[in-house]
Amino acid sequence: MTPTVTSTRGLEVDRAAVSGNLSLVLGEITDTAAAISEEQLAAVSLLLERADRVFVAGAGRSGLVLRMAAMRLMHLGLQVHVAGDATTPAIREGDLLLVASGSGTTSGVVKAAETAARAQALIAAFTANPGSPLAAVADAVVVVPAQQKTHHGSGVSRQYSGSLFEQALFVATEALFQSLWDAVDVPAEQLWLRHANLE
Repeated sequence: MTPTVTSTRGLEVDRAAVSGNLSLVLGEITDTAAAISEEQLAAVSLLLERADRVFVAGAGRSGLVLRMAAMRLMHLGLQVHVAGDATTPAIREGDLLLVASGSGTTSGVVKAAETAARAQALIAAFTANPGSPLAAVADAVVVVPAQQKTHHGSGVSRQYSGSLFEQALFVATEALFQSLWDAVDVPAEQLWLRHANLE
């Protein structure tokens, strides 16, 4: 008999099912991250190195992943802003906008990219849809080969909605951070001095 755990709601959670789903998620992330173009990621890394300032814009869970990336880039010493925050300044030429949308059609994200383009800033986009309006306006595109959140039953992923895109986006941005950190060869203790102390 398979061990189960009964939750406070009376639901029985099969431990074997949890183990299987852990393997499922890890496997999908590994396969998807391995299929991301290293050349595309390297192009974004170059834009990050050259940017005067970095802005991030994304909606929902993709936006949360970009906020995590913004924190790591700040730890490296980059000047980083999150679009929509009260203290975020105007974007301008010499800046980089980092955006993410699985569909590449999220209206607020596309609008932010179009605004950045009009201001002559550069745009780096992560998307599962290379033919999207977001990809069209971007200077560098990283294609994350995951299903879009409304493509239920596509066979690309067994996970719900855009989970795989968001997970692979996190891995990709962590790889960018790690590569930039390796290049500057600054000890972790020095990066930690920039960590928020008003928590």
